[in-house]
Amino acid sequence: MSHPNARLTVYGRRLLIDRVRAGRPVAHVADEMGISRATAYKWVRRWRTEGDTGQFDRTSRPRTTPPRTASDVENQVCALRRERKLGPARISPILGIPASTVHRVLIRHGLNRLRWMDRPTGQLIRRYERARPGELIHVDIKKLGNIPDGGGHRIMPRQQAGANRQTTTDARKGGSPVIGYSFVHTAIDDHSRLAYSEVLANERKETAAAFRPFSEHGITVERVLTDNGSCYRSKLFGQTFSVAGIVHKRTRPYRPQTNGKVERLNRTLLDEWAYVRPFSSNAERTAALVEFLHTYNHHPCHTALGGHPPISRINNAAGQYS
Repeated sequence: MSHPNARLTVYGRRLLIDRVRAGRPVAHVADEMGISRATAYKWVRRWRTEGDTGQFDRTSRPRTTPPRTASDVENQVCALRRERKLGPARISPILGIPASTVHRVLIRHGLNRLRWMDRPTGQLIRRYERARPGELIHVDIKKLGNIPDGGGHRIMPRQQAGANRQTTTDARKGGSPVIGYSFVHTAIDDHSRLAYSEVLANERKETAAAFRPFSEHGITVERVLTDNGSCYRSKLFGQTFSVAGIVHKRTRPYRPQTNGKVERLNRTLLDEWAYVRPFSSNAERTAALVEFLHTYNHHPCHTALGGHPPISRINNAAGQYS
């Protein structure tokens, strides 16, 4: 890939070809563009043999690799990894090859991280991505403890935080503390990774059925994927989405990997919003959610999108992320 200060980017190579096609000598064009004659002739030669596709950078991978580990040895490494979950240091003496070689083989086959494998079967967890926004929306609920006014134990000593908690009382319960929980209803679009979260009072079926993400982005939701929480198993939830023409699917029990995109978003919410700094009240933390969602959706951050923001897959009229 060309570095930012390269003399010849793809645009520069096309400019070189255009000037040569106009009848200019290659040597003169090379001198004007500050490159060597050999480089200029190389790109002209590629253009003549390959056309416009020849103006792009090629991979530096060699055509053949004679010292590469034999395929039968690689199969044995993968079998030991899947069946016994052994690491390079354990596989190395069994097969009589260096641990570094074992590590390279595991990377080549995508087995270098045990968390990428289904432990019982040893099979790689299948990654998938839908083709268009709204084709599949992952939905989940995260429960967070409310913050008493004045702050909790993250902002002050626990003894003082306990006294502060007692100031929030419910007369119907004889003055007992009423802090409770906030329920963060979260949705993420499978194709674009566009995220939406809303802090609601509970996780009952009526609340879950009324949760409608992405309406302001003009996304037509076709399918919704949830776990097996009681609100998602309710008839009200299923009927509400059925009437709207939305297919509702649930994951298999004890299989959170299927809904992994929203599970990972829940973790990001904790790290970059809920626990990113001490909050003095529950209202302050809730208000900060809007800023987090804007940053997540509009600023380049997502590795699965090549560093582009999720909004680039929803509204890319300017073409700046193409």
